[in-house]
Amino acid sequence: MSRSRGLSRDYGSMLLGRVDEGSRKQRVRIQLLMTSTIVLAHVIGILIAIGLATVGIPEPSFLRRDLVWVNFVAFPIYIVMALVLGVLVGTIMTVKSLRWSIDESTPTAVDVKRTVWARRRLTALQGLLWAGAALMFGIWYGVIDSGLWPKLVLIVLMSGMVVIAIVNLFLDVLLRPVYAKIVQAGYKVRAGTVRSRAINAWVIGTGIPLLGIFILTLFAAVGERVSVTSFFISVTVLVTVAGAVGLLVMFLFSWDVTGPIQNVQSGMSKVRAGEVGPDVDLVVYDASELGELQLGFNSMVAGLREQERMRDIFGRHVGRDVAAAALRQDPELGGAERVVAVIFVDVIGSTALATQRTPTEVVAVLNRFFQVIVEAVENHRGLVNKFEGDAVLAIFGAPIELDDCAGSALAAAREIADRLDAEVPELKAGIGVSYGNVVAGNIGAIQRFEFTVIGDPVNESARLSEVAKEEPRLPFASERTVVAAGRKEAARWCERRATVLRGRSESTKIFTPSASIA
Repeated sequence: MSRSRGLSRDYGSMLLGRVDEGSRKQRVRIQLLMTSTIVLAHVIGILIAIGLATVGIPEPSFLRRDLVWVNFVAFPIYIVMALVLGVLVGTIMTVKSLRWSIDESTPTAVDVKRTVWARRRLTALQGLLWAGAALMFGIWYGVIDSGLWPKLVLIVLMSGMVVIAIVNLFLDVLLRPVYAKIVQAGYKVRAGTVRSRAINAWVIGTGIPLLGIFILTLFAAVGERVSVTSFFISVTVLVTVAGAVGLLVMFLFSWDVTGPIQNVQSGMSKVRAGEVGPDVDLVVYDASELGELQLGFNSMVAGLREQERMRDIFGRHVGRDVAAAALRQDPELGGAERVVAVIFVDVIGSTALATQRTPTEVVAVLNRFFQVIVEAVENHRGLVNKFEGDAVLAIFGAPIELDDCAGSALAAAREIADRLDAEVPELKAGIGVSYGNVVAGNIGAIQRFEFTVIGDPVNESARLSEVAKEEPRLPFASERTVVAAGRKEAARWCERRATVLRGRSESTKIFTPSASIA
């Protein structure tokens, strides 16, 4: 499914590129975003830890002479090593697990499992690095002063949880192209529900800051007396951190959730505008219930596309107007009297044509012949009711009423005669036009019926087409058709002669276009 737009939102964000983007370019894009995310998340976690350690929870203080080498040597070294290790090991694990996607191969069940675990391992790796810092420096600070380790462990774990949450939310978005390939291959992958993401966002954005404020209050209550000013500053710092982290986490959560919803919203707008083609289908990339929503949308569009296809086929078989009338209400057997005009067109010498040409050539010529008739009839709001071998029956005034059905039929007959002579010269045909009362409706059995008209005008038009074979370039119309037509169209026709049509006892006055009268 290709996309031509410059800023693509196939995956819910233009940062992730287009669905038709090459796998190598996509891998580089994802890896750069993933590395930047890991680094940024760790930087945020480090800044939070420093802020909490120095101002947020000032007591017991880390700013002591005997801790200088730990604070300014050991900690920076560990941070740099943890960042490098996190990025390198995370990259190696991720690339190994997503090798099938990089190689553009179809994933197997094992590949899907590895992909799901790649995300979990990457998240666990970040947690392990922060847990290692809590354990290592907790012991280190505890050896120097046993009162320091609870504060350090608390701050490091709180900061680490923020880092893990940020990385986890980002991975939900960054792995969308990979999830899309898995879904396309027919597998289902669940990498967390919307509820779990919301709870995760609440814990990081609200729960942990509230826990920090509670711990601060507890320290103030059981520890040495803390001044009101110091306590106010500490709470202010914690509230500021909580606000900033909460805003960031909620932004990531909303970014994660609203992407698929916006895709569905955009698709629904196209459907409302009448578009149901393949371009409306969404890329299913979300691994939660939102992915099911995208799948449901695609299923709905596929159903609408099939309905549109059936409607089109139905309209081609029975006529657009008949199809529209049938779809508006349940069709029933029987009919009603209507005043209509009828055109009957019959090919001259079809038997000879079949002996002179191959069946394929005959069909090709007849299709061009019918194409001219269908276009001319529809141009004048008529209905091609049926093809009877090499003959055509067209109706004007049913099922859609026309103000001047006789005039429309006469105009269509003139157009058919002119176009057949110019566009299908190898075929000649007799064209008869009649007008009068008929019964129009559904004829047949309840299991199978068709819309048609029955009455004398139908028979008369067929008989007129037989007589018209004497002058195949001219349409022949009955007198009552010309009399019933509007003044402008009637003026184009003149009486040619009177004749007794086959099966009748009285003569019928025949009219042809005025230019044909000598």
